Amino acid sequence: MKIFAMILMSVTAVMAQAETCELTINSNDQMQFDQQEMTIDSSCTEVKLTLNHTGKLAKNVMGHNWVLTQTADFQAVAQAGMTAGLDNNHVPVGDDRVLAHTEVIGGGESTSITFSTSELSADGDYTFFCSFPGHWAIMKGSFKIS
Repeated sequence: MKIFAMILMSVTAVMAQAETCELTINSNDQMQFDQQEMTIDSSCTEVKLTLNHTGKLAKNVMGHNWVLTQTADFQAVAQAGMTAGLDNNHVPVGDDRVLAHTEVIGGGESTSITFSTSELSADGDYTFFCSFPGHWAIMKGSFKIS
């Protein structure tokens, strides 16, 4: 009976570990993401997101990042990002409305982030976007939990 209890505890501990879901999104020199919707399963406890820039232009000319906010906050955060500057990845420093973000990258570069889903809910309304000045109006999409 003791062995069964130990096995059950081990299985429970493994199940409680983080389930990392991986997503990849591409961007280009034409101010486009290759996806307008990204979805993760509700079992994901964290997300590893990889952003690729398939273009050739430098990050100070045609840089891209990936920012996640609640949809209600997206436009205000995007506008604040324009004044945050490239040194801050065009993301307002310390802004709690930013749920996750990558660094700004240029053509031929790639970056990844891992973030917890603990602050996200399946019934939430989320938008991802590029906060490089002028890009957010076109480079955006919905982020969903199913």
